[in-house]
Amino acid sequence: METAGVLMTYPMSTYLEQELDSRFDLFRLWDFPSRTKFLQQHSHSIRAVVANTTCGADAELIDSLPNLEIVSTYSVGLDKIDLVKCMERGIQVTNTPEVLTDDVADCAIGLVLATMRRICECDRFVRNGAWKKGEFGLSTKFSGKAVGIVGLGRIGSAIAKRAEAFGCPISYFSRSKKPDINYKYYSSIVDLAANCRILIVACALTEETRHIVNREVIDALGLEGILINIGRGPIVDEAELVSALLEGRLAGAGLDVFENEPEVPEQLCNLENVVLLPHVGSDTVETCQAMADLVIGNVEAHFLKKPLLTPVF
Repeated sequence: METAGVLMTYPMSTYLEQELDSRFDLFRLWDFPSRTKFLQQHSHSIRAVVANTTCGADAELIDSLPNLEIVSTYSVGLDKIDLVKCMERGIQVTNTPEVLTDDVADCAIGLVLATMRRICECDRFVRNGAWKKGEFGLSTKFSGKAVGIVGLGRIGSAIAKRAEAFGCPISYFSRSKKPDINYKYYSSIVDLAANCRILIVACALTEETRHIVNREVIDALGLEGILINIGRGPIVDEAELVSALLEGRLAGAGLDVFENEPEVPEQLCNLENVVLLPHVGSDTVETCQAMADLVIGNVEAHFLKKPLLTPVF
């Protein structure tokens, strides 16, 4: 196989980086202080881009790479890739579905439990010696509570299966009703929020879903409601979420994603009823290697003129 130029946009997996380096002529974008100078020198050498949820392939980058043939993202989400531009140029796109479903679903349930059972607060209570001065307060039961899921794709379905094991009634909102699914379907996200205690965001970020969880949805979830987001930060109107939490219009939140990562509103960091994770829903040793193997396999398949493993198009 010929040695093709591959551009990695951001540090991801050391294993992925090493494997790409051993197979291709690897360029690490972060090694070059000036993106403009890098592109001036190497733009014609780049035939593949390996991206992720932090740094993808926007129209500007795609336009600057005249020989680009494939974008392979180390993620399921495609919101950081200009898909229209790729289609116009005939550039193939791949992602890493399936392999991270279980880990993200596990993380969602972990956030529910951590938020409702106040696990992080309990940990701090013990560590700072407060237990010696008195008992910790009560938390809220998860089992049996109504769970609403925004987006019943692979990850949403896996979350539903886990929540069922806790005896939770499941309902969902999506663009259309899913065939052969017994969960209650709501065609309105506001109605879904009004009829659940825990609202879990598990849909993809698109122009249609940006800020779909807005003030009206949050208020419908209500004073005892818990919001969990393991989808993408901009799906939730973060300013409205902060306002609701500060004003007591929402009981709590568990968040793995934020609107402007890695920036997180200071107000969230100061709230005890919020659990915050640094976008690590799929970050286990096992899943990260499986994702890396898919990226490598897709790029290799492209240059060997074999069928892609997980093509988007």
